[in-house]
Amino acid sequence: MTFVHLRCYSAYSLCQGAIKIKSFPDLCKQNQMTAVAITDLDNLFGAMEFSIKCTEKGIQPILGCTVHVRYEDKYYPLGLLCMSQEGYKNLSHLVSKAYAYEKESYQSVTLDDIWQYQKGLICLSGYEQGLVGNMLLSNKKDSAYELAKEFTQHFGDRFYLEICRHGLRIQNILEPEYLKLAIDLNIPLVATNEVYFPKKDMFEAHDALRCIAEGRHVVEADRERLNEQYYFKTSEEMTWLFDDIPEAIEHTEVIAQRCQFFLKPSQPQLPPYPSELSETELLRKNAKTGLENRFKEAGMTKDHEQKYLDRLQYELNVIEGMGFPGYFLIVADFIQWAKQQDIPVGPGRGSGAGSVVAWALTITDIDPIKYGLLFERFLNPERVSMPDFDIDFCQDRRDEVIAYVRQKYGDNRVAHIITFGTLQTKGVLRDVGRVLSMPYSFVDQIVRQIPFQIGSVKEALETIPELSVLHEEDDSIKKLFSIAEQLEGLYRHASTHAAGIVIGGCDLQDIVPLYREEDSPIFSTQFSMKYVEMAGLLKFDFLGLKTLTVIHDAEKLIQAAV
Repeated sequence: MTFVHLRCYSAYSLCQGAIKIKSFPDLCKQNQMTAVAITDLDNLFGAMEFSIKCTEKGIQPILGCTVHVRYEDKYYPLGLLCMSQEGYKNLSHLVSKAYAYEKESYQSVTLDDIWQYQKGLICLSGYEQGLVGNMLLSNKKDSAYELAKEFTQHFGDRFYLEICRHGLRIQNILEPEYLKLAIDLNIPLVATNEVYFPKKDMFEAHDALRCIAEGRHVVEADRERLNEQYYFKTSEEMTWLFDDIPEAIEHTEVIAQRCQFFLKPSQPQLPPYPSELSETELLRKNAKTGLENRFKEAGMTKDHEQKYLDRLQYELNVIEGMGFPGYFLIVADFIQWAKQQDIPVGPGRGSGAGSVVAWALTITDIDPIKYGLLFERFLNPERVSMPDFDIDFCQDRRDEVIAYVRQKYGDNRVAHIITFGTLQTKGVLRDVGRVLSMPYSFVDQIVRQIPFQIGSVKEALETIPELSVLHEEDDSIKKLFSIAEQLEGLYRHASTHAAGIVIGGCDLQDIVPLYREEDSPIFSTQFSMKYVEMAGLLKFDFLGLKTLTVIHDAEKLIQAAV
């Protein structure tokens, strides 16, 4: 009998989880476990990365999320695990909905939301913090029973009463009533251990991480703390801990067998370009017409034109063979619209400027043959990669172009791309020094000795003799560097990519969940750039360039003065 962890919080549980995604397969291998679940707090940021990293190492990934249910003005955690493609789509919609609510309900869902999106999902009740357990602790036994019945009514045998033993007094108080409810209503129990950090000896560093997130100090006595039991326990440890309820351990394996879905890289899914002609026919027609217009502008001879026509034919064959006619049509459409609205657009840069098709469609204004630019640097069938035009727009009016794209293809098919800020070498040392209540000036002197080219806390100790000496002589410095090294590289916050936009061929929430910062009207994909492309979405770069704005304003002023 092997225990399977069903409640793990990765580094994507921002400043709460302290396990990097790449560490999960190794933790499983070390403990002879064949499967593991992540249930990050209110997000699916790591779902694609987790699926890929685990399957590469022969570990079964179980995708899930800990959502917070809003009930009578309080918030209760609930675990949801994907059994199927349908379950993933429902969880994606549910998690996205948590960010669609206004400020007072931000990052939470209702029970009605849960009922609406329950298909294909396994539900873990939570324990002392969950809604059912909290009702029992509040002496609301009848309400707890009614709610548990309501969960079984909607989820059937996919609802499990979760039980945890982290050595907390409140858990010991709850357990007798909780077990009685499970027996009375014939609801299966499942043992879980909430995992926030990989090893027991990382407890101190994780405690510091929580203090960084909360702006508190480690020595403060009135703050909420975890204990050292929230680590990735072995199967033997969990089996021993629940030796009186062996079925609770067995059910972890049962759930793992029921959750056979994980994400795989897929081909790009672009929206169909609206036209009576096929995308291939329309691209050829527009490219030929556009090239003829370029010939007229340049006053080319017939002999010289043939070079361009041959190159155009070659490029079109490659574009069609790789399946990207729609991409060129979409890019050409919003660039031409911007120019019609007198929004300054850059002449083109990067490898895309090597395309005659792009030049013909006015995506770029640089003649690639005249300047000897290679199309193969942009698209090459021997080295399959996604096309990527870097397009500069006037900084002040860039948002108008994005609004046009959203209006044309639908708000539910267009989104920005999320990015994640990490705890970097100098920053993490300052943060850890603060939460350890070390004098700012003292920590600042240490950090100032680290050059910008140093890539890690470990490298700083190995290459800077003064720091090495301090580290050996002063226990407080040793503690500072030890904790900082353990936290370095973890995610600190989420934000929006400066230029990246994705356009999908269907409702984006069927492919990736969406995220929105509090008080922001902008939605972003919950997958970062690398993994959103693996999910089948093409990125478009809408870059805001101040230089274009300045040039445009200068032209207007000159024209007005003449």
